[in-house]
Amino acid sequence: MPHSLREAVSAFRRTPLLTLLSVVAVAFSLFVGALFGLTAHNIRRAIDRMEERVEVVAYLRDDATDDQLRLLQQEVRLIPEVASVRHVSKTEALATAVQEMEEFRDVFTDLEANPLPASLELRLKPGARDPDTVERVATGLASYPFVEDVRFGRDWLGKIVSLRRVAGGAAGIIGGAFAAVAAIVIATAVRIAVFARREEISIMRLVGATDGFVRRPFLLEGLISGLLGGLLAAGLAYTAFRVVDAVLIRIEWLPVPWVVAGVAAGAVFGFVSSAIAVRRHLREV
Repeated sequence: MPHSLREAVSAFRRTPLLTLLSVVAVAFSLFVGALFGLTAHNIRRAIDRMEERVEVVAYLRDDATDDQLRLLQQEVRLIPEVASVRHVSKTEALATAVQEMEEFRDVFTDLEANPLPASLELRLKPGARDPDTVERVATGLASYPFVEDVRFGRDWLGKIVSLRRVAGGAAGIIGGAFAAVAAIVIATAVRIAVFARREEISIMRLVGATDGFVRRPFLLEGLISGLLGGLLAAGLAYTAFRVVDAVLIRIEWLPVPWVVAGVAAGAVFGFVSSAIAVRRHLREV
């Protein structure tokens, strides 16, 4: 076993309480970040599901011919942003209205003529559901003389975009704050470890040990502490997810790459924070 690794393991054995406190402190710092990540992920998935419902509806004039309808469908399918096109006949539109608005069923059934227009429902591809793209597609449809009206929920779509921006900004700011807290906790734990072993470090320097030789065990301690803290945080976050999913509301677990990145981030934070703390505080020993 390399000397640095052996020293790091020995330090864990000599000061198990300090090691446990360091791992738990890091774990809870990352755990809070994981809870925020879980919340942000489910908010994003909810917004994605809302965006999937974004569609452009072109209402056709009653005198539109079958040839005009076929031409419109062919040309619409050539638009790169369009994922699918669905024709809704007047009869189908009335049947849907009767099914969805039961309180007006008697009114609909007593009508002598169907007042609802036929329409084309366009669903857009992911990444093409922003207001500018949707409005451009809607404007193109409105240019056909046999299209009476085009609707796409401009206000609703704008609110979705605003919500996505707010969620993204909050994720960056709060996520960065949690990362800073985790780094401070690890750095503080390493500082305590350095001063707890200052006599040992002084002796090592007296016999000719370089700063790099002294520093390496502490770097490994920070790396291992951060890794263990990341694993513990992932376990706590998964437990919280299972409880919330079973008791409160159905939510989705974090993507596996996010979990791996979180555990790796704990190890990286531990290593970097240890490096900064050791470099600074070895000068004081």
